[in-house]
This record gives sequence, C-alpha cells and structure tokens, in this order.
Amino acid sequence: MSTSYSTETSLNTTGKHPNLHGIRSRNGKWVAEIREPRKTSRIWLGTYPTAEMAAAAYDVAALALKGGDATLNFPDFVGSYRVPESPEPALIRSAAGEAAELMKSFMEREDEQHTHVANDEFIDEEAIFYMPNLLVDMAEGMLVSPPRQTTTDDRSFGDTSDCDNLWSYH
Repeated sequence: MSTSYSTETSLNTTGKHPNLHGIRSRNGKWVAEIREPRKTSRIWLGTYPTAEMAAAAYDVAALALKGGDATLNFPDFVGSYRVPESPEPALIRSAAGEAAELMKSFMEREDEQHTHVANDEFIDEEAIFYMPNLLVDMAEGMLVSPPRQTTTDDRSFGDTSDCDNLWSYH
C-alpha cells in the first residue's frame, strides 16, 4: 500500500488536495476539519506538516461521526485508528492527533525502507528468510521414502476409488 500523494500536485484555488478528502493547504501546511452531520458547524482537527497526516486526522473524525458510511482517505488503516466512542469534538480532536502521529511514523518507516533499497545497500536475504535452514529442510524432504504401496488385498472395503496411487509408476 502506498500513501505517497504528492503535495506538489496542482492545488485548485481553494487549496484542497486533488486526491484526499477533508484537508486543504494553508501557508505551506495542511489543515483538516470536518462538518458535523446535520449541522452547519465544523470540528477543527488541526494543522499538520504533511497532507497524509491531515488526511489521517480527517479519517478518524469521519469514522467517529459517520461510522461505516464515511468516505476515507486510507481505508487500510481503519484497524489501526483509535476511534472515540462518543462524537464529542474534544475526543475527536485527540483521536485525530493520534492518527496523524500514526501516519507520520508509518511514512517515516516507509521512507526508511525506500532509502535502504535505493542506496543499493547489501541486504542479506538468506538471513532474513532463513535460507540455509530452508535449503537443508528441503534436502531432507527429498530423502523421505514414498509411502508403502497398497495392494488390492490391503485396500479397505470403504475405499472404492479405482484411481492409481500417486506413487505408482505404471
């Protein structure tokens, strides 16, 4: 899953992000707010350095206010968010801040992984995937004898299949 939505894409005149809901750019930062259902008032969710952080804050607020009907920016993160039980603005703001921090740490980890791969650093895949043990286990598996072949006398009365045994070489 990639969360890379370029903030350098052309913003429309209102500063809204072309792909993310509930956020807009203001003075080089990203702000998030959400309208309360069936009201004209809005809940201010905060100002964030990245569009993704602001969008995560919006997602938590949308889940708290609209539940499963919410349109989310990052639906894959639903299980990671702490959604407040009641739709009180203070609780929603707090949960929105936590979601933004979660997104920040996720983006930092993702950037770190891309940096390691981009620098052509040596990655010991054998150590990661336990390859020496895997190859030994596979070799041992090749030395296992096939199961004993049954004859027509050995078959039980319940076995009515006329199929050849997997290990027969006719």
